[in-house]
Amino acid sequence: MRIAHREISPAHAPLVIAEIGINHGGSLDVAKAMVSAAHRAGCEMVKHQTHFVEDEMTEEAKSIFPPNADVSIWEVMARCALSKDDEIALKAHTESLGMIYISTPFSRAAADFLNDIGVAGFKIGSGECNHLPLIRHIAGFGKPIIMSTGMQTIDSMRPSVQVLDQAGIDYALLECTNLYPSPPEIVSLQGITQLRQAFPRAVIGFSDHSIGPEMALSAVALGACILERHFTDTRYRKGPDIICSMDPAELRFLIDRSREIHVALNNPKVRTAPEEDVYRFARGSVVADKDLPAGHVVTAADIWARRPGSGEISVQHFDRLIGARLTRAVRRNQQLLWSDLDGVQPE
Repeated sequence: MRIAHREISPAHAPLVIAEIGINHGGSLDVAKAMVSAAHRAGCEMVKHQTHFVEDEMTEEAKSIFPPNADVSIWEVMARCALSKDDEIALKAHTESLGMIYISTPFSRAAADFLNDIGVAGFKIGSGECNHLPLIRHIAGFGKPIIMSTGMQTIDSMRPSVQVLDQAGIDYALLECTNLYPSPPEIVSLQGITQLRQAFPRAVIGFSDHSIGPEMALSAVALGACILERHFTDTRYRKGPDIICSMDPAELRFLIDRSREIHVALNNPKVRTAPEEDVYRFARGSVVADKDLPAGHVVTAADIWARRPGSGEISVQHFDRLIGARLTRAVRRNQQLLWSDLDGVQPE
């Protein structure tokens, strides 16, 4: 798939998305500072959350308290939502740095707003992963979609994926666990493989709410093309998602190490040119294990293999030499030549 100028596929280095989400606490200045910090760390894409609370929730939300907050979900989002003008300014700031700006709309009005301001793609969060009317509405814009799949099974996701397929758009599915933070006991790395097998048309990624980079980097080794993690410019800020957010140093680490893993993941099992010098000393060459006369019929007790591997006969041919007759006398530890052995030829 492609979002703006960024190609996303197993052939490309993983895309690391810094989700500033609501970590800015409703401050445009803080949000801009976070975007700038992500840019300095080498990040290509930031993700925001677009909350129009009145269109997103009903009054009942005022009595629902998330496990990582001490106020209602309504109050959390009301405090942390940027105004339309502020979000436009944040998008402009992001793009002025050469980065890609996307956001998660949590309502139909938010989706329409994001489309109107020209986002290159949409993120659908795990909470909306089965919201077929909203997914259908967003897919109707014809832009690529990244969808997290937390709190879902493969079967429960099929209707949502069908909507994306029917829209004919490019999309990615991110394995995700929705607990902040997520302990390894409930994180599913198997989910990456299962998503790829169940939905071969999708780009597969990992939305990580664990602490530390280990789970995300493991996901790359399993083929994740996208890594999404919450991001903050400093962990000394307060907020419900700060505990599972990476800071600039960890973002830089995640970008660099994920690229290295991606490179290694695409290397076949071969002996490489840089290994040749090591090969010459690390491998064994077949040698006489005792002084042997010309005409002697070689037994297993007569020969051995010792370093370096610079001899003509590698240890891998050891068994082929058994029963051959020596054409000349050899001394103990002398590297054998093919010409020393009557009737045995190199392969």
